[in-house]
Amino acid sequence: MRNYIVATLKSWNIEQYQHLIQKMPGNWYLMDSPEQLSIDKINEIQPEFIFFPHWSYKIPQEIFSAYECVVFHMTNVPFGRGGSPLQNLISRGVYQTKIVALKCEEELDAGPVYLRRDFYIEHGSAAEIYQKAAEIVFAMIEEIIQYHPLPEEQTGEVVYFPRRSPEMSEFKEDFTLKQMYDHIRMLDAEGYPNAFISYGDYRLTMTQADLCDNELSAQLVIKKYKKNDHES
Repeated sequence: MRNYIVATLKSWNIEQYQHLIQKMPGNWYLMDSPEQLSIDKINEIQPEFIFFPHWSYKIPQEIFSAYECVVFHMTNVPFGRGGSPLQNLISRGVYQTKIVALKCEEELDAGPVYLRRDFYIEHGSAAEIYQKAAEIVFAMIEEIIQYHPLPEEQTGEVVYFPRRSPEMSEFKEDFTLKQMYDHIRMLDAEGYPNAFISYGDYRLTMTQADLCDNELSAQLVIKKYKKNDHES
């Protein structure tokens, strides 16, 4: 029986993983922390594929050189290689994109593409978007293990996205109402620094944005902020 590994950190992917293994053939192994992803453990499993949905760590070369590693990215590469794809897309006003399955190589997001699927991000919080993306990603995983599509080299102009820093979650003074809505929702998910406004020694953070009839509403939390506070 064939073996497969899914390496992921986020709850929405772990939930989809639990659904997948109930209906798919083979032996499935979940690695949900960087410490678990060791070459020794992988050598024991001998997987046919290792899948990396929403994996934020560099994959060691000794792993992707020895095994077929598939990563997933939320842009139509080569446009949008790099970090924070959802936030970079929405902040640019790009709401129609692709979810792609890529073969892992040394250069980030530069590997050949197994599959591309349309994906729309004009509405919904980041958490809701990631949940929908996870459903598509695991359907792609199912397709890859069943049909073994051959990956095709990327073509076209390469555009890189920078990884966002926590400071970039602050509102800009020239935001339109639609941009404020987008800014709040694109950061509204676990593990992301929420949209905020600084007011003296306080920080006003916002989630659960809704835009209706030219009126924006959101949940607001106000707390004292220290400049040396650590943010992830």
